[in-house]
Amino acid sequence: MESKKYSEEDVLTIAKKEKMLFVRLQFVDILGMPKNIVIPSTRLEEALDCGIPFDASSIAGYATIEESDKIAKPDPESFVILPESIEKRKTAKLNCDIYEPNGKRFLGDCKYILEKVVNKAKKMGYIYNTGPECEFFLFKKNGDDSTLIPNDAAGYFDLSHRDLAEGVRADISIALDAFGIKTYTSHHEVSDGQHEINFRYADALTTADRVITLKYVTKVIARKHELHASFMPKPIFGLNGSGMHTHLSLFTTSGKNAFHNPKDKNQLSPLAKQFIAGLLKYIKKITAILNPTVNSYKRLVPGYEAPTYIAWANQNRSALIRIPTGRGNGTRCELRSPDLSGNPYLQFAVMLAAGLKGVEERLDPPTSVERNIYALSEKEREKYNIHHLPESLGHALSLMEDSNLLKETLGDHVFNNFLHVKRSEWAKYRTQVTSWEIDKYLQIL
Repeated sequence: MESKKYSEEDVLTIAKKEKMLFVRLQFVDILGMPKNIVIPSTRLEEALDCGIPFDASSIAGYATIEESDKIAKPDPESFVILPESIEKRKTAKLNCDIYEPNGKRFLGDCKYILEKVVNKAKKMGYIYNTGPECEFFLFKKNGDDSTLIPNDAAGYFDLSHRDLAEGVRADISIALDAFGIKTYTSHHEVSDGQHEINFRYADALTTADRVITLKYVTKVIARKHELHASFMPKPIFGLNGSGMHTHLSLFTTSGKNAFHNPKDKNQLSPLAKQFIAGLLKYIKKITAILNPTVNSYKRLVPGYEAPTYIAWANQNRSALIRIPTGRGNGTRCELRSPDLSGNPYLQFAVMLAAGLKGVEERLDPPTSVERNIYALSEKEREKYNIHHLPESLGHALSLMEDSNLLKETLGDHVFNNFLHVKRSEWAKYRTQVTSWEIDKYLQIL
């Protein structure tokens, strides 16, 4: 069951009936960090009618002091009453679109960027669906501070006598249900203290909203269990990191899966193959958006089940893109490189832009690689024409900088601001002297 769609009149009626005290008006910055303005429920009608003005000068990637005024306009369809497990006081939440004071949509609104690419797909006759697998770690706390001690030492799919977070995941699922988000599966992951929660696929805008909500809810529920939830891609050396494997598909407006062709050997349509080819061709250019932190590239190394090589396959999990077994309306491709340190609106936008570019250019994907790519020699990888993903944030940013596709998709405002913020992050990282370097070199040099 999906969450109900509300009109402005519905929202006002429910808020009054339920005696709401406060309303959170939520949006995200360029990095995907949730931001919110809390208003008393007495201002709800005003917010729905004309929005709430705010100063955006201190929000990452939004505006300078000279152009800081923005308007947060709530989307009534996103209305939800927050459960008591999340908020003690009667509080509702609305997601917002961001506008300029002149009434035009703000070009730095990340949701708007995804909307534009989604609308491009609609004009081509397709609905864009995404289904992410959300991985995270649960760490023990020392007072108010997080440690790097996992909450358990269980393994993949372990039962409750070893999996000490079954109750935590259950509470997260119950809280998500109150938001209208139905958990699809949840389980312990490979690493100590690592977990995964998934929800059913939906259109990309809905899914991006849900990713933000899941991250928020997970952190709140973890705190109630005196744990810290982290979506950091690679928090512990020597253990598998956390990713956001994302399942992608295009449906026709009549509800038919456009990736499925029962007559093809692999039951993939020409559209699906072109979409996959686009992702493969442009993956290096979009990696800075999909994997936007210094730490992201500590996960993307051989030996820890994360993809490092640019190839596709039907079942082979060492490939960047694989085709899961489902066919018919379940036909999809799975991009395995993204992680949850990113902005899901921008991530889903660039994935779609790359795929559609493959369709527009009528690209053919290379031959699928059904062997374990990690076990191939360098010469064998050269034979299959398999290239490597960017190996650092700095490398990924340099590739992004030269991408016309990214400039076109993100627009000048987000493109330039993202590069500015992330170049600064990379520069600060490059000049750090780490404990590893001290241990390695201090005594011998």
